[in-house]
Amino acid sequence: MITKTRIIPDGKNVLKKLPLIHYLEAPYLYYPITNQRCPEGETCVVFGQFVKVGEVIGTRKGAFFEQPIHATVSGEVVGHEMKFDASGKRVNCMIVKNDFKYELHESIQSRTDEEIKRLTKSDFVEISKQAGLVGLGGSAFPTYIKLNTKNKIDIILANGVECEPKLISDYELMMDHPDELIKGLIYSMQAVEAKTGIIAVKKKYNELVERLRFALNSYSEYDIKVVAVGNYYPQGWELEAIKSATGITVPQGKLPADFGIIPFNVSTLQSLYHAVKFNLPVLERYFVISGDGVVNKSFKVRIGTPIQSLIDLAGGYVDQMIPKTLIMGGPMMGSNVTNDDIVTTHTATSLIVQNTVLLDEDPCIHCASCVYSCPVEIQPVQIMNAIKAEDKDFLKTLSVNKCIECGLCSFVCPSKIHLTDYMRQGKRMLRG
Repeated sequence: MITKTRIIPDGKNVLKKLPLIHYLEAPYLYYPITNQRCPEGETCVVFGQFVKVGEVIGTRKGAFFEQPIHATVSGEVVGHEMKFDASGKRVNCMIVKNDFKYELHESIQSRTDEEIKRLTKSDFVEISKQAGLVGLGGSAFPTYIKLNTKNKIDIILANGVECEPKLISDYELMMDHPDELIKGLIYSMQAVEAKTGIIAVKKKYNELVERLRFALNSYSEYDIKVVAVGNYYPQGWELEAIKSATGITVPQGKLPADFGIIPFNVSTLQSLYHAVKFNLPVLERYFVISGDGVVNKSFKVRIGTPIQSLIDLAGGYVDQMIPKTLIMGGPMMGSNVTNDDIVTTHTATSLIVQNTVLLDEDPCIHCASCVYSCPVEIQPVQIMNAIKAEDKDFLKTLSVNKCIECGLCSFVCPSKIHLTDYMRQGKRMLRG
């Protein structure tokens, strides 16, 4: 009998036990001038110019917002070079030669607790905008836009579910810096006058639940609680996390803010803490290298660090005669990249290197596994057939745009059909 697939191997237990390597001294840092949400960008520094940590060195431009680019080291601007970013696209990057002095820019100034208590909503919006804060769970959506909602907000949800296999960045952050997460949550609550804060984590991580609850003992004056949610995939999907943690059902296509709730990734809230308390942009990220084609290692690195250097530090590739498949992000929703000439960005938390196994795609056997397992209840095979027939009207009827690209349809398919790729093609076809 075909059943809905909810539990998938996550491979995290081994990765969580890896010692954390602090590699913060890369000799050259690379900063993409464009990204997945900002197709245009410009620099505001010249070759040979000295820059400091936290200094604005350029601006990325999206459809309805701009995003500053910050230096994460002090040193000299030495040129431009094409590199791959976290989305797998080749982009033009500005290069800063690290002088290893890490001089802070004059704009990096700490605020006292009293000053923070006096901050208004517009202050928080401006701080997060100037710091270039975005959704660090992978969405890269500007934080200031979320905070600038006109809706009445009752709940801030800190999403720490991190349900995709092989990803441990949020887990490490919550274990290492629970107070920074909690303070960032408190600041977001203050910004929108929300009375309640909820931190959602998987219930199987007992050690994490206890760690956070213990840390919350120091913040008893706030209505903040830890909610242990399901261990299934995709529990971390925004709407699923909201429903499990709060009981609120947000229909797909609607904004959570319309229902009195704003969700933030836990790493995003930590970055809000750094921005409000110290006026700092995002300087560092946890990053893990995993897979059977490489020596596995866990790092903390500066934004702009070349991933090639991390692979070398980890110990290099395993079985070098076997071709490798490289995935930026998780195995379910990550992006395939063609080589390791990649740089760490705000949303980059993982590189998976697998020894390539070529599998033949078989014809669909009409088992309906993809339909049963789809969290948004669409029909992947029917969509695939509509794409092959170039039938845009049928694609609209089949609601291909509801797809969240979770990868479950490809994962469960016994015929090894890359259904998720067809879903992406269908969405592109409707946009075209």
